[in-house]
Amino acid sequence: MTVELPQGRPGEEARSLEVRWIFPGQLETAVTGWFGRFPIETESREDWYLLDPRLPGLSVKIRGGRALEVKTYYGSPGNLEVAGRARGRLESWQKWSFPFSLPGDDRGCPAGWQPVHKWRRTSRFSLAGGQIVARASEPGQGPQCDVELTEVSTIGQDWWTLGFEASGPADLLRSTLEATARLVFDRHPPGAAEPGPDQSMSYQQWLTQRPDPKTEAC
Repeated sequence: MTVELPQGRPGEEARSLEVRWIFPGQLETAVTGWFGRFPIETESREDWYLLDPRLPGLSVKIRGGRALEVKTYYGSPGNLEVAGRARGRLESWQKWSFPFSLPGDDRGCPAGWQPVHKWRRTSRFSLAGGQIVARASEPGQGPQCDVELTEVSTIGQDWWTLGFEASGPADLLRSTLEATARLVFDRHPPGAAEPGPDQSMSYQQWLTQRPDPKTEAC
């Protein structure tokens, strides 16, 4: 597969602060109920992640067959900590997104890429009057944070993930994410869902820690 960036059409660019936890197994109904106290949007899609060659500091994926996304890792400003509820590693990313479509005769996932099917539930929050509140689905210009609860299937295995992604003015990213996390975790996650450092990682880190992608069929 050959990807050519559109000539004369710069990609969309965004800076974000993120934290994610990834758990093995199927998502429990109790967790979806815990998350469902907020308004949610749902989406089902398949993303392809580039794993071979490995590109340290970069995450490259084809999002739902419609966009090529390239993310550059800018390090960690520390940990997110919600006392007694969650602890995870914050990650700073810069993302570029380009319109993308496969050639008509290109079928299936090419070598070096791994497909990940996702069924996503997303709640969106923004600052209003100095407080974090759930908001309408339309993206705004100010500080905001998307929280996703996603069922993941790849290579015949089930996983699930809880992730926070803050966007907007760079100086407000951390405070926006932390305020959103305090609101989401004002109730303790049910069952065995205890977000901690061992489960905290990006999709790219998680996929590259799994068995050699060159031996796994699409």
